[in-house]
Amino acid sequence: MFETVLARISAAAIAVVLVVPAACGSNPPEKRTDGFDQGRFDTAIRRLNGLARDVMNRDHIPGLAVAVVHGDDMVFAQGYGVREQGKSAEVNADTVFQIASMSKSIGATVVATQVTAGKLSWDDPVTRFLPNFALADPYVTAHATVGDFYAHRTGLPAAAGDDLEELGFDRSYILDHLQFLPLGPFREVYGYANFGTTAGAASAAVAAGTDWETLSQNAIYQPLGMNSTSSRTADFLAHRNRAVLHAKTPGGFAPLYQRNPDTQSPAGGVSSNVKDLARWMSMVLGDGKFGGKTIISPGALLPAVSAQITNRPAAAPGELPGFYGYGFNVDPQPTGTTEISHSGAFFVGGATRVAMLPALGVGIVVLTNAAPVGAAEALASQFLDVVQTGDTSRDWIDYFGKVFAPLYEPAGDLVGKTRPTIAAPPDPFTSYVGTYSNPYFGDLVVDVQNGRLHAAMGPTGN
Repeated sequence: MFETVLARISAAAIAVVLVVPAACGSNPPEKRTDGFDQGRFDTAIRRLNGLARDVMNRDHIPGLAVAVVHGDDMVFAQGYGVREQGKSAEVNADTVFQIASMSKSIGATVVATQVTAGKLSWDDPVTRFLPNFALADPYVTAHATVGDFYAHRTGLPAAAGDDLEELGFDRSYILDHLQFLPLGPFREVYGYANFGTTAGAASAAVAAGTDWETLSQNAIYQPLGMNSTSSRTADFLAHRNRAVLHAKTPGGFAPLYQRNPDTQSPAGGVSSNVKDLARWMSMVLGDGKFGGKTIISPGALLPAVSAQITNRPAAAPGELPGFYGYGFNVDPQPTGTTEISHSGAFFVGGATRVAMLPALGVGIVVLTNAAPVGAAEALASQFLDVVQTGDTSRDWIDYFGKVFAPLYEPAGDLVGKTRPTIAAPPDPFTSYVGTYSNPYFGDLVVDVQNGRLHAAMGPTGN
């Protein structure tokens, strides 16, 4: 997903802990609102249609939807392009997309509802709710909190557990086997891990006495009237008006795959449309209130949207660093305000972005049905540039295109290496036959089938 992608291409690997106390009874400071300029905002809205079409044309995105809120008001919601390449059904503001890692921000607000209700706190150890859960270090096992897992600061390596998901293991198996992964320094290193987030979410579900998917529906989707939103893939597939994923191929984007992220649903399994997400943005920008009703207390929400760890150290003097809260990126802006955001991506064909300026009460969400090339990030950045300064500060399409380009280049230790001219012949196939066990991956079964070596791993033996 996008944050894992940025970690892969970032030159910096070490993060510094900046922990904001999660004192849920405290009152957040007054927001500065003097930076909002109605004229600039109106200009940004007028330009948004053209900016969206420019992004689609230059990045060749099949379909895209965007919505903008200012406070409680959804002031823009529109779709562009088609739901599936080669077919005529168009994307509109009601089209449902898989939002990938944007799910982490949604999930953080689900947890915050339970903090509000007193069912748990961000500072509760996960083992309070998952007594059999363990990591490689007994001290970290005992002390890692719900907030630590949502801030990716437990020491788990980036993408921990994703390989087990790809092999077909279920959520329970994966969470149980994270204990076999070596840890980095506790609360010192940022390691973006879907199943770390999932562990934190599972704790909230236990505290609430239900499963995560039902908790999300009851705590956030239903109260906000997000009637097209779900944390189950089956619900997404049941929508007639849904966007199809498009993978990046040498010939352009093509609808090749379907992604079922239910195993890591709290981290990447939400599906929604821009109208529903506009309601959610208004709630976040309203310090947890929507339609005059308190969904989340300000004190429970504040730690999630506050800097908890550095996830993007400054690469040069004068460059602004980036931070991560509990399920949100928290980034200071050159204008003096702060942006809270998250991107999401499936390499099999989807990319999304939500970005909000709480001090200005402005938020934008961009959903696309194409593999990540920076289109969603570019559109959001262009719009918020105009909101803050009256114009775009750079060619964001070109900028993000260069950021994402390395993801599609060959990778691995053998790239660029010369193939050996003399290689030893293999041993007889029968010498490799057997069962090879690993505490993390389980068993690898090797046998000979039709004169060829065959290896099987995972719960289905594929």
